[in-house]
Amino acid sequence: MSEKTIQITLTQVKDYQFRVRFSDDIADLYTDEPPPLGQGTGPTPVQLLCAAVGNCLSDSLLFAFRKFKQSPEPIRASITAAVGRNDEGRMRVLSIQADLSLGVSGEKLEHLERVLDQFEDFCTVTQSVGEGIDIRLRVTDVNGVLLKGVEK
Repeated sequence: MSEKTIQITLTQVKDYQFRVRFSDDIADLYTDEPPPLGQGTGPTPVQLLCAAVGNCLSDSLLFAFRKFKQSPEPIRASITAAVGRNDEGRMRVLSIQADLSLGVSGEKLEHLERVLDQFEDFCTVTQSVGEGIDIRLRVTDVNGVLLKGVEK
């Protein structure tokens, strides 16, 4: 049973461009496919997926730090999707690499290990997407020190 229902509406504008309406309180977003299918006037579905994963991870990380009254800002996320053909020859998102960077040194943050061990579990989008797509995560601090994950 669902605790909450989210509804959006997509309306075709022209060819592969769609207007995405979230609600009356949020500005519409326009999506599109790159040429030769579309005109590339907006983000693609894969880019939106990457944005959702990165945004959710960043929000969860920030929330986890703020629970301990810590300020890791500014957080930066770089998300890379590997897109290729599956065994049936269909284009799919094969994996996602999420690189999060804190705006401060890890040494300055209390409860760092606890936050890094738990924050992913509370990311609704990433945990849901991760059931079908391999998502790898790295977290570094402002100095590039690897705090979670494996080196590139």
